[in-house]
Amino acid sequence: MSWWKRKKRLYSDIDPDEIFLDAANLPQFDQNQFEGRIEKPICSRTLFILGMSFFVIGALYVYRIGYLQIAQGEEFLKRSENNRLHHEIVFSERGVILDRNGEPLASNIPQDESSDFPKRSYIKEGGFSLLLGYVKYPSKDKTGFYYKEDYDGYGGIEKYYNDLLKGTNGKKLTETDALGKITSTSVLEPPKHGEELKLTVDSKVQAKLYSIIKKLSADSGFDGGAGAIMDVHTGEVLAITSYPEYDSNVMTDGQDSKVIGAYFKDKRNPFIERAIDGLYTPGSIIKPYMAIAALEENTISPNKQILSTGSISIQNPYDPKQKTVFKDWKAHGWVDMRHAISVSSDVYFYAVGGGYADQKGLGIMNIEKYMKLFGFGQPLPDSFFSSKAGQIPNPEWKAKTFPTDSVWRLGNTYHSSIGQYGFQVTPMQALRAVASLANDGKLLSPVIIKDAVPESKPQDIPVSKEHMQIAREGMRLSVTEGVAKGLSMDALHVAAKTGTAELGVKKDFVNSWVTGFFPYENPKYAFVVMMERGSVNNTVGGVFVMRTLLEWMYANTPEYVR
Repeated sequence: MSWWKRKKRLYSDIDPDEIFLDAANLPQFDQNQFEGRIEKPICSRTLFILGMSFFVIGALYVYRIGYLQIAQGEEFLKRSENNRLHHEIVFSERGVILDRNGEPLASNIPQDESSDFPKRSYIKEGGFSLLLGYVKYPSKDKTGFYYKEDYDGYGGIEKYYNDLLKGTNGKKLTETDALGKITSTSVLEPPKHGEELKLTVDSKVQAKLYSIIKKLSADSGFDGGAGAIMDVHTGEVLAITSYPEYDSNVMTDGQDSKVIGAYFKDKRNPFIERAIDGLYTPGSIIKPYMAIAALEENTISPNKQILSTGSISIQNPYDPKQKTVFKDWKAHGWVDMRHAISVSSDVYFYAVGGGYADQKGLGIMNIEKYMKLFGFGQPLPDSFFSSKAGQIPNPEWKAKTFPTDSVWRLGNTYHSSIGQYGFQVTPMQALRAVASLANDGKLLSPVIIKDAVPESKPQDIPVSKEHMQIAREGMRLSVTEGVAKGLSMDALHVAAKTGTAELGVKKDFVNSWVTGFFPYENPKYAFVVMMERGSVNNTVGGVFVMRTLLEWMYANTPEYVR
């Protein structure tokens, strides 16, 4: 082949539309529209590579499908079944709480579409929140997963009896289709609802007691108060309430941050169940037990009279020119033990407690001994009513509390003898003590669940019944002609002892107490009322509360007072 022919085969034919393409006119073409570009056919090599790529990809897909369907088919079938079968919680209903007559105190509201569980609802009347407590609901995250599946009880009955009230949640199986619609539901484990609790309290009596305490606090400037009534034979608590309190419905709902914040900022602390956990200076309500202690120790005869001229003076052992004066709240003249209780003579109990002139005294160690026999300075038995022990002043306590003035002096004994100085008791301790006077010396364990067996047996107080009777007579005399005369009623005979415990250095505030029992001839119920930190100039206090309540009970709940 000639050189010309070989050279000619190196070039392909030129199409006519390419003839005029040169460097001079190339810029005139719109290259974005592919003008002026030379089109070249796709070569067979490129097509081969592209075809092989598609083949390989297809082969991989076929392999993967075969692996999933054949080798792992059974495993993924199980997974797909689980994806359309969902395990869900069936929430149990929390046990309802009733009063002794079957009136609901805490119940459940049927859940709506926005809730998976029943909501808790509490009695609307005041006076029950600290007794009942409140709950916190089950909680879930944003995905709907419940990380807390149970109700939690906070405070009161809801907390102490939480294990009985909460029940046990169940489980259900829900089947859905590919679109997520429920096709069937079946219960695997039915829920076990919480137990119903019937309390010993009468809701009407408790609500009335609370309303009286609340109104008196507002009208007379007390910081708050507490009251309770207990059966002197069984220990069943008929009413127990404290003011101020929080609202169980508000705390359970947890939405009203303003109100809840106000609870925490309130200096009176509405979260304290004052009747059980509040520690207060008792004042003269301890005098009947002081009298029994003096009789037991043969310190004084019940008929011996001591003169109260309004005060006694004790010579300063270090300075013959000085005397320390211990005042009575008034001059009572000559009083024996019964009348000393009746008029609440401080001078009489100074002499009986610490000794004066020819009258020997019990001494602080005997005072502590007998106060503990009646439940003061002792924690209540382990139960719903368990609380702090309180304090009976003694030399060891003083040395620890006042290390720079640790010597125990006669004046300390005097003040302790009338329930002052470092004396601290709870209203429930005072209630148990006065109930033991009414039932001839049995220190009861309070009961809050109706018909329940007490969590501990009554303690027999080892003192003479005759000596207890003298104390009871003094308390009855206090109502007929003494400091508790505000409780004198023709239709109901009451025995009582008041106490006005002075507070602060200036003694311009007081706790106003009254304890007692009724009916006097055949006691059924003991009571305590404590009005907290009111003005020393108040003319009404605990006696007013109890008188108002007893009159109401006589008209509205005669089964308790007649």
